[in-house]
Amino acid sequence: MILLRGAILVYLGVCAALFFLQRSYLYYPQPATLRSDVTFALPAHVLVSTRPMDGPGALLYFGGNSEDVSYNLMPFANAFPDRAIYLLHYRGFGGSSGKPSEAALFEDGLTLFDEVRKTHPRIEVVGRSLGSGVAVYVASLRPAARLVLVTPYDSVEELAARQFPYVPVKWMLLDRFQSWKYAPHVTSPTLIIAAEHDQIVPRESTARLLSRFRPGIASFTTLAGTDHNSINDHPDFLHLLR
Repeated sequence: MILLRGAILVYLGVCAALFFLQRSYLYYPQPATLRSDVTFALPAHVLVSTRPMDGPGALLYFGGNSEDVSYNLMPFANAFPDRAIYLLHYRGFGGSSGKPSEAALFEDGLTLFDEVRKTHPRIEVVGRSLGSGVAVYVASLRPAARLVLVTPYDSVEELAARQFPYVPVKWMLLDRFQSWKYAPHVTSPTLIIAAEHDQIVPRESTARLLSRFRPGIASFTTLAGTDHNSINDHPDFLHLLR
């Protein structure tokens, strides 16, 4: 009986620790090491690295966890010479103030879209890994010209449940990023790009997300020989974005 009580106390302690520390497991803020010539701030001092460009087209990028999105400015600018580029630094990332959360990332994603739309009526939205959840949410509520999801998941809730199978994740999780809920409301042509050897997002999670889109909306491709972190190094990656 004493051992049982001790085991229960240990289990409850583990659950409590995971609950209070969960956002430190989910978000890994990084500083911006490569600054663009132009950086502007959304409300709450959320920074956006940008390459301005006149014309109707713009590309919005929501990056992955532990990613310094400013590294993408040069390759994206070269790949899209006729589009303005906007790379969002999540709250707590890259010099942005505040702390990241699902609600905050969703709010900032919509705010960025609305701000960019004032000068660029055709906006393409790209989301990678963690940012795929932001991108799906934005595209479900705003008229994106095109949506590209790189190594996307069905939901963070599902990924967390796989990682901690003996913990009641569904009761404890604060940030669920349920992309499956928003995918049916996306009307933009959508491309899903998966890594062949993704060690973070299981293929079945991406497949479930694909099945949530309306028929004819989403297409799917895999980049051979890549994993979750190396997919953007594939020679066809930028070609697919274009």
